[in-house]
Amino acid sequence: MIFTIGAGIAFFLTFLLCTKKNNTPADKILAAWMGVTGLHLMLFYLNSVTQRYDYPFLLGLELPLPLVHGAFLFFYVSHLTRQTTLIGRFWGIHFLPSMLAYAAIMPFIMAPSSYKIYVFQHQGIGYEGLMLTLYVAMLLLNTSYILASLHRLKKHRKRIREAFSSTEKINLYWLQYLIYGLSAVYVTTLLGNDYWIYGMTVVFVLLIGYLGIHQVGIFLPTVPAPAAIATSADHLADLNDAAEDKKKYAKSGLSEETAAQLQQDLSRLMGQEKLFTEAELTLADLAKRLSVHPNYLSQVINEKEGMNFYDYVNTQRVEALKTLLDDPANQKYTLLGLAYQCGFNSKSAFNRQFRKVTGYSPSEYLQRLKKDSPTFQDAAIGIC
Repeated sequence: MIFTIGAGIAFFLTFLLCTKKNNTPADKILAAWMGVTGLHLMLFYLNSVTQRYDYPFLLGLELPLPLVHGAFLFFYVSHLTRQTTLIGRFWGIHFLPSMLAYAAIMPFIMAPSSYKIYVFQHQGIGYEGLMLTLYVAMLLLNTSYILASLHRLKKHRKRIREAFSSTEKINLYWLQYLIYGLSAVYVTTLLGNDYWIYGMTVVFVLLIGYLGIHQVGIFLPTVPAPAAIATSADHLADLNDAAEDKKKYAKSGLSEETAAQLQQDLSRLMGQEKLFTEAELTLADLAKRLSVHPNYLSQVINEKEGMNFYDYVNTQRVEALKTLLDDPANQKYTLLGLAYQCGFNSKSAFNRQFRKVTGYSPSEYLQRLKKDSPTFQDAAIGIC
């Protein structure tokens, strides 16, 4: 029963994605993936769980399917993070192993029904070598795709910190759970028990459904991004990892004098207009106000300030908050309220960045402030 429920949910998710308005390439990939997963679960149920063999022409069709799930995950992550360079028009090559597997088992698929039933009833007798090859290929391929997907997600998080001051809505943290979920499915294959493997697959489908409910935009119509965010997102294609900064700026047309002047202009603008208080401030926004190309501004922040755009803005937010805490007039406000006033829009991001800048958690910093400052009352600022 659980396998039919899992297949039903997978097909339902496919329907939602196919009927979604303004669906993206990532939506189409996820729809295809859920369709294949539903088919996979249904074939397993009909051929292995019931053991009735009422549909012998279906026997063996599910055997190459484990080879495609890793590729679907990689495609999905690549499109969500805008890293499709290695896919392009040669996307079909990623499904070549599964096509070769189908070619290898074609003699079995075309065999008489009585022979196919006999092989299934005797745990694949006569095909032990082929089954072992498929098992090893599945583990190697999907492990590679899972690692590649994790790398792309990590790279995405680095890139968005170069262009956005608030990343909670675009860091795709939920996608990490999806990758871990598929990893759990393939770890279960080491147990060698089909019921555990496909049971974990059902749990994986439920995980996707859960994430779809909690992550706006997966199954609901996509909401167009604000212009500033779209501009910065397009600019991400020009940004590389911090480790490649020297290579990235090797051919930059920004002179040392211009860079120094830009740094001064940046400091003055941030100090006078306190742009860090804008929760959704982006690199593109700031570059526009300075009338400079985003690449040049990114270079100045990286090289002159020694940090990425995200850390640069959030460090200023923390310093502004510390200044507010020193003013006795602000003791009637909560710490989180003051943090929002300084530009933070997430409690978790505030706590994380505050500790990174000061070396203390917000509560630890308050305790030190109460101890060291005679004007700071014990019952003053609270955390929430």
